[in-house]
Formats: sequence, structure tokens, C-alpha cells
Amino acid sequence: MTDDRTNETTAPDRDDLPLPDYDHLPVGTLAHRVRQLDADGLEKVLAYERAHGQRQPVLTVLEQRLEELRDGAQPSGGNPDAAPPQGETRHGSKATPQTAAEPGPPERYQRTSSHPRG
Repeated sequence: MTDDRTNETTAPDRDDLPLPDYDHLPVGTLAHRVRQLDADGLEKVLAYERAHGQRQPVLTVLEQRLEELRDGAQPSGGNPDAAPPQGETRHGSKATPQTAAEPGPPERYQRTSSHPRG
């Protein structure tokens, strides 16, 4: 029986992947980022992940997208080189430790005039 998984000797090099800095992409953005790849590009990423990471959630996203492409889906527009700006969250917050509010105690410990403790 043959194993269709790619091993390290046949996996593409990190520099040959169609997604720059793939190893540092947050898993949560991966499904969006791979939509711009064609089947060949996606197969490269999938082979690399199988040889190096074997992260099941990532493999699932990649395999599902490859199946969609094989069923006739088209790559969506976008720029695979585009990366979120450094220091921003995926929702666009520019909060930093210097600009964030001081954390307060949990609500259950705050005293209110309507619920005196004593």
C-alpha cells in the first residue's frame, strides 16, 4: 500500500512556498490566505505542512480548500505577499501595553452602593 503523504525529501523548501513567511502565519488567517492559491500552490503548501508541521487543523483547512478547487472553485483575488501590519491585531486594534487601560478587579469583587458588604 502506498502512502500519498509527502515526506521531507520531496517537500518544497520554505523559500519555494507561494505564501511568504508561511511558518509564521496565524492559523486563524490561513483559511483566508489560501483562497488566493491555485491547486499547484496549495499542493506545495500541503506537502510542506505534511513534512514539517503535521498540524491537524492546518491540514484540514488545506485539504478542504484543495477539494474545493478540484470541484471547480476558482482562486479568489488577493495578494499572497500581503501580510497584516506588524503590531496590529487581526481586528485592526492598535492597542499596545503602553496605551491599554489599567485592568480592574473582576466585577464580582467590586463594591457597589446597591449591594453593601459588611
